[in-house]
Amino acid sequence: MRKLFLIPSPLSEIDFRNVFPEYNLQVISELQVFVVENIRTARRFIKKVFPAAEIDKLRFFELNEHTQPTDLEDIAAMMKTGADTGFMSEAGCPAIADPGKELIAMAQIFDYEVIPLVGPSSVLLALIASGLNGQNFAFAGYLPVKEQERLNAIKKLENRTFTENQTQIFIETPYRNIQLIKDLMQILNPNTRLCIAADLTAQTQFVRTKKVSDWKKSKLPDLNKRPSVFLIGR
Repeated sequence: MRKLFLIPSPLSEIDFRNVFPEYNLQVISELQVFVVENIRTARRFIKKVFPAAEIDKLRFFELNEHTQPTDLEDIAAMMKTGADTGFMSEAGCPAIADPGKELIAMAQIFDYEVIPLVGPSSVLLALIASGLNGQNFAFAGYLPVKEQERLNAIKKLENRTFTENQTQIFIETPYRNIQLIKDLMQILNPNTRLCIAADLTAQTQFVRTKKVSDWKKSKLPDLNKRPSVFLIGR
C-alpha cells in the first residue's frame, strides 16, 4: 500500500538526535517525494539528518498558507501516481496549528496508509509539563487578532476551565506574546492557573504554572519573539 509519512520537525536548534527516533531518519533516507511547508528549510533539514542525500534528485511540493488550488491539483496528481510521500511542517507535528489537513484528507481518499511518526509536539509537551488536567483538554489554536474579540475569546476559554474542568491550550504569533500576556493578566480570574511554556526543547526552555494572582506578584518572562504555548486551567 502507498504510504504518507507525517514527519515531525525539531522545535528548536538542538541536536536532532535528542528528539528524533532512529526510525524517522531511516524513513527520510528512503523517500524521494516530500510535501513541505517551506522547501528551503526542508532541504536544509534533510541534508542535516541525512548527509548522503542527493537533494537535487528529490521532488518537493510546497503546502502552506500561500498554496493555490492549482498547487493542490499538482500534489493530487503526484499522489495518484502512488509515490510514497513524506510530509513536514516548519516545526513540530504536521497539521497541528500548521497546514496539512488537505494533504492528509487526499491521502485518505486515494487509499494511502497514513503513518504519523513520533516526534516533538509543542502542544503536548507544554500540557504534560504544566500540571494541568491532561484527561480533558482542548487546543484553541491562535486567538483573534482584534483586541475585544481576543479578550472575549479568553473569557470563553476560561469559563470552560471552570464549567468543564477542561484545560485550554492556545498559541500566539511570537511577536504578539507580550500583548497576549497583558491581556491574560487583565481578564483572567486571579485563581485561574496559567502555564507559560516557551522555547520547548531548547536550552532556553521555560515552563512555569502559577495562579494569575501569583503571576502578577512576580516578574513575567520576556517572551518577545519566543515560540510559546499558553495553558489555563483549574
